[in-house]
Amino acid sequence: MAIRHKNKTFATLLATVTGGIGLHRFYLRGASDKWGWLHLASVPLTLLVVALGIGEHGLFQAGALVLSVLCGFLEALVLGLTPDEKWDQEFNPGSGKHTASRWWLALLLAVTLGVGTTALIATLARSFDLLFTGGAFG
Repeated sequence: MAIRHKNKTFATLLATVTGGIGLHRFYLRGASDKWGWLHLASVPLTLLVVALGIGEHGLFQAGALVLSVLCGFLEALVLGLTPDEKWDQEFNPGSGKHTASRWWLALLLAVTLGVGTTALIATLARSFDLLFTGGAFG
């Protein structure tokens, strides 16, 4: 049976777009990946916290999902910046193909960095607003 070649750009895109639910982890490592299941568990955990009405503010209620999404952005950067040779050693041993990153990956990494940084700064700013002023600024 031939080993399926895993595309680095696609994995990075999955981590950027759906990193909060861990689809990139399942694409790369399959259904036995514990970290992928932890990402996925953040969704029902957040829904449970919201349904039970624990906490006052939405940011804190959705804390597990927000953290999972921020980790997804970081994982996308790590995946995309992995050298092609190391990528093939880890994810494509014996596939017969070699990874050759193109400019699409560089563009995707720039967008991921911008969106991820903005999300992190916004999360920190809102958290500090809620913690220190009780939400006086929003």
